[in-house]
Amino acid sequence: MQPFRLLAGFVVTALVATAQFAAPIRSPEVHPDNRVTFRFKAPNANAVAVSLEGSPRLPMQKGEDGVWTLTTQPLKPDMYGYSFVADGVGLLDPGNPSMKPNLLNTTSMVHVPSAEGLPWEQQDVPRGALHRHFYRSAAAGGHSRDFYVYTPPGYRADRADAYPVLYLLHGYSDDARGWSQVGQAHVILDNLIAQGKARPMVVVMPLGYGTMEVIENVAGAFRDPQLFQRNFNGFRTALLDEVMPQVEAAYRVRTDAAGRALAGLSMGGAETLYTALNYPQRFRYVGSFSFGGLPPDFAPMFPKVNADINQHFDVLWLVCGVDDRLIGINRQFAGWLKEQQVKHEFVETEGAHTWLVWRRNLATFVPMLFPAR
Repeated sequence: MQPFRLLAGFVVTALVATAQFAAPIRSPEVHPDNRVTFRFKAPNANAVAVSLEGSPRLPMQKGEDGVWTLTTQPLKPDMYGYSFVADGVGLLDPGNPSMKPNLLNTTSMVHVPSAEGLPWEQQDVPRGALHRHFYRSAAAGGHSRDFYVYTPPGYRADRADAYPVLYLLHGYSDDARGWSQVGQAHVILDNLIAQGKARPMVVVMPLGYGTMEVIENVAGAFRDPQLFQRNFNGFRTALLDEVMPQVEAAYRVRTDAAGRALAGLSMGGAETLYTALNYPQRFRYVGSFSFGGLPPDFAPMFPKVNADINQHFDVLWLVCGVDDRLIGINRQFAGWLKEQQVKHEFVETEGAHTWLVWRRNLATFVPMLFPAR
């Protein structure tokens, strides 16, 4: 057996040496002028493109070495999700460890930095902490669930005054990491607090599904209003009866409506409205970013919505990008609120249904919360 072992050792050594000296593929490469070069080795592919968040699909060019390359035009500083599409199959960038997690379509991420510093870029300021909690959810059929909690810099469990709390909801196909890993909510809070634009607050980011059927049955989820209704009902129960009591027992947070805010994006925006407008005594500040999933007949979903509800809210803020596929339903809902004489603000921004918009929404919404009285 000794000769075989020697031969095997030689083969392994040769393979390691080849791997060590093979030229690495650098991707993505961010240039000083904000152009980005993507590279992907696929010598047998017939066509490869880059699917870049906020852009149409961009075709790549194949080199003699089998490496496909694309250099973009200068990009606006931000964090972009992207994937390679090789002969119709979406793929992660194998040379990039930064990823945008998603239950249906995880992609890679590239950061184009800003010279001035964006609200979601880490700066030299005091940093808060992220905590992850697990629990068994009766509202979700006994399944295990998780939620993240951001505590601000200098958080003290024995502080005389309890901290205000923002419950922040992700969108369809995201998980509980969405607002921290992709939205950079904790970084946004660190920076705004350091700049004096936001009060120190606790932020709770729960898993936003009342039933995972909406993910397991993707094809039917948006064609089955009863399934979405079960999802909304189950999540609302989980939030009000499970997550909030756990947070209020474990953290020094306020338990009155004036000390609570609720906001979310897309599906989470719809869950925000469905929860806050039906339980107006629970939250004083409400934000909906590009909501989706509500049926166009609003009255049955919101039987308490009329002029009397105005006394419960200091902020009812709706926002959507003009290029968002959901701009129509958001405009309809804002118009319906106006018909019901409900005070609110509806803002249309540039942008589509992407995190490029929602990070900015959060950075705008947080300074509205919990003003000194």
